[in-house]
Amino acid sequence: MYRQLYVALRDAIIAGGFAPGARLPSTRALADDLGVSRTTVLQAFDLLVGEGYAVVRSTGGTHVVRNLPRAPRQKPPTAPAPVPECRLSRAAQAILEELGPPPDPFRPVPFTTGLAAIEEFPVQLWSRTVARQWQRHASAMLGFTSPYGYMPLREAIAQYVMTARGVRCTPDQVVIVNGAQHGVEMMARLLLDPGDQVWVEDPGYVPMRALLRSVGAVLVPVQVDDHGMNVHDAVRRAPNARMALLTPSYNAPLGVALSLDRRLALLDWAARSDAWVVEDDWNGEFRYDAEAIPAVQSLDDAGRVIYVGSFSKILAPGLRVGYLVVPPGLVEPIRQTRRASDMHTAVPVQAVLADFLSSGSFARHIRRMRDLYRQRQETLVELAPRVTCGLLEVAPAAAGMQVVGYLPAGVDADAVSRAASARGVVVAPFTTGTAAVTHGRPALLLGYAAFDRETTRAALDALGDAIRDVMGEGERR
Repeated sequence: MYRQLYVALRDAIIAGGFAPGARLPSTRALADDLGVSRTTVLQAFDLLVGEGYAVVRSTGGTHVVRNLPRAPRQKPPTAPAPVPECRLSRAAQAILEELGPPPDPFRPVPFTTGLAAIEEFPVQLWSRTVARQWQRHASAMLGFTSPYGYMPLREAIAQYVMTARGVRCTPDQVVIVNGAQHGVEMMARLLLDPGDQVWVEDPGYVPMRALLRSVGAVLVPVQVDDHGMNVHDAVRRAPNARMALLTPSYNAPLGVALSLDRRLALLDWAARSDAWVVEDDWNGEFRYDAEAIPAVQSLDDAGRVIYVGSFSKILAPGLRVGYLVVPPGLVEPIRQTRRASDMHTAVPVQAVLADFLSSGSFARHIRRMRDLYRQRQETLVELAPRVTCGLLEVAPAAAGMQVVGYLPAGVDADAVSRAASARGVVVAPFTTGTAAVTHGRPALLLGYAAFDRETTRAALDALGDAIRDVMGEGERR
C-alpha cells in the first residue's frame, strides 16, 4: 500500500499537480482521508524524500523540491502512451529485412517445418538422468565451466560424430554452443569482416542469411539443384568469397545432398582461397534410403571445414544446445571471443546430455525417431493426393523432416499458403529461385515429423479446400 501511495504522489509531482516548493498534506490528515495507517503514509513520504522528489524542512512539513523540472501533465491512464520511433542499427535492419514479419513458430501447427515429435521424447528417462546428475555432480553443474563447454559432453560428442558422421576430431576441437544458429553467428563474427562475400544456398535457411547480413557479409546466393549447391558456378561467380555456408548432407529445405564431385570441388576451393566452409549438419541423422552420408569434414585435409551440429532439432527445440567441431587453429580464438559474450552454455543441460550420449540413450532415440519419421513421411505421401483429390502431389524425400508438395500448374503457391493459414495450416511456398528443383511447378514445403496420421489427414483436408478456393478465384478472374 505504501508503494501505491508513493507512485501516486510521485506521478502527481512530476505532472505538476504539486507545484515546486509546495507543501504536501500532513501525514496524519492524509492517513485519515485514505483510511490507512500513518506508518503507511510515512513510508511513502520516506521514499519521495529518498529519491529526491521532496524534502523535509526544519520549519515543519514535507515539501516538493524547488528545482524539480516542470514536466508536462500526463495523459489519463486510459490513454495509450505514444510509441517513440526507434533508430535501429544497420545489423538489426539487415535482420528485419531478411526475415520479414515474425511468424509464430512455437505452436505445433501442421505442416510447420523443423518441428520434432516432442511427444515422443523420453521424458522419464531424461528425468532420471537429470536426478542422477544432480546427485553426483551438483557442485560442478552450479559453477563456471570452460568457454568450450563441459568436458564430458565434448568427449561424448567427439566419439559420436566420429562413429555416426565420420567427423575427425578430438574433444579439444569440440565447442558447445546455444544451438546451431548461435554457432554460425560465432564463426561469422570471428572470421568475417564487413563486405566479405559468403556463398549461401538458394533456397536456404533464411535466419542464417539474416545473421550473416547482420555482420556485414555480402551474400552470394548459389542455386541448389538435384546434386546440391552448384559449387562450380559459385567458384566462377565469386572465387574470392571468404566463406561458404551450406547443408551438404540434407539441404534445408529441399532435402538433396551435395554430390561427391562438388564436395571435393568445395574443399579444393577453400584450400586454394584461404576460405572457410561452414557445414551445417542440422538434420544429417535422419536419412531413410541408406546409411547417413559422411560429413564433408571427413574429407577435409586442409583444416578449412567448421562442422555444426545441434540437439535442438533432433531431440527437442527447448534444449537450445548445439556444437561446433573446429580446426585446431580456431580453438584459442573461440575461447577468447566466448569469454567476451555469454561465457558458456548452461552446465546442467550439458551434463545431462553427456550422460544421455555416453549411455547409448541418444543413439537408441535417434533410431526410433528415424523409423517414426519414415512412417510419417510415407503417410503424408500416401494421403496427400487421395485426401486433396489429386490437387497436391507429394514427392518422397530420402532424408529430413519435410517434403515438397506440388500444386497443379498455374496455381499461385503464395495464395495457397495464405488461404491455408486462414484454415490453421502452415505451408511455405517456394519462390521462383527454386525452379531448377521444382521443375518450374508451383510447390509448397510441408513438415511432417511432428504430426500423426489423423492430424495429417485433417490438415490435408483443410489444405485441399484452400487450393480449391485459390483455383476458384483464378477462374473468376
